[in-house]
Amino acid sequence: MLDIKELNTTGDELNVLTVNYEGKPCYDIVFSDSFDQLNRLLSKFLLREKKVCIITDDTIAPLYLDEVKKVFAEVAGFVTEYVINAGEEYKTLRTVEGIYKHLIETKFDRNDYVIALGGGVVGDMTGYVAATYLRGISFIQIPTTLLSQVDSSIGGKTGVDLDGYKNMIGAFYQPKLVYINVSTLKSLNRRIFLSGMGEIIKHGIIKDKDYLNWLRSNNEKIIDRDPEILIQMIKNSCYIKKCVVENDPKEKGERALLNFGHTIGHSVEKLYNFEKYHGECVAIGMVVAAYISKNKGFISESEAESIKRIVSIFELPNSITGLKADSIIEVSKNDKKMDSKKIKFIVIKDIGEAIIDSSITDDDMRNAILEATEFEPIFGAAD
Repeated sequence: MLDIKELNTTGDELNVLTVNYEGKPCYDIVFSDSFDQLNRLLSKFLLREKKVCIITDDTIAPLYLDEVKKVFAEVAGFVTEYVINAGEEYKTLRTVEGIYKHLIETKFDRNDYVIALGGGVVGDMTGYVAATYLRGISFIQIPTTLLSQVDSSIGGKTGVDLDGYKNMIGAFYQPKLVYINVSTLKSLNRRIFLSGMGEIIKHGIIKDKDYLNWLRSNNEKIIDRDPEILIQMIKNSCYIKKCVVENDPKEKGERALLNFGHTIGHSVEKLYNFEKYHGECVAIGMVVAAYISKNKGFISESEAESIKRIVSIFELPNSITGLKADSIIEVSKNDKKMDSKKIKFIVIKDIGEAIIDSSITDDDMRNAILEATEFEPIFGAAD
């Protein structure tokens, strides 16, 4: 875990991490508790002669669009916005087409910028638009949910869903800046906020046992959204992801470890028709992956149960209800992480040490899914 001294700044000093790409500084992740520092950060992008389109959704727009638009209006030549419908079901090529049309009608060219103001759906789609409009224009991430602040805004993965299959169409494309304002987390309802903990818990499980223990020890302050604790937590998670994506920017090896819990998580997310949030489904997937790791002899039963418990501490689901194991397995075969018809399944050799295992069978998954399945009691059955 990062030393506390590295996590705090004073006065006008920026609280920042720099992400490198191919060995060179690429973009900064800036941590703040307001939008006050955004204006001076934008000065280096020389926006006065450029156009800016802020892409957001109809949940975030009433909360932050006017404030953010005002900041950009002070530094950019022209500012417009495009508001999409909120929700995973709108993360589609049809929505992207609407954004393209708006950019064409307002005469955006390759020198202009798009801004992602919102959660992971907005960030992923805006990044994909930036990567593909005129073969690439610049974009900035302003994530407003815990999940997007610690995960989707970092690393350059962009994309849209296709027929309910997550991020099947996408591109690797790096932002120019990620600006994290933790005060936006106050506007989230409790369930949406805590869904972001799925990815944060994952970071500790795969890379940092001490961090996982810190999360457990500070659970009450985290749930209460203490600003100082939030910045420390978010920066630590961003640091873990930064280190992984710097080593493997296009997921040829180590970056796949960030998919711990996602093979099963994406399957149950689709089968639940996205009625559960992404972080909730990742939490379920992590419990199943922990059971697979236990059944393969990598970790003990007590370690697997400790993962289940920390998921529960943060009020995330730790069991499967109402789904068939074979349906989950079948949907997993459509996951984009398949490699030569084999799933690159992420298991843990120890808390804080994850590995890629391509030998996981359907039976391995089935047994772990059944172990994590909460069966409805059948009343009145014969003894």
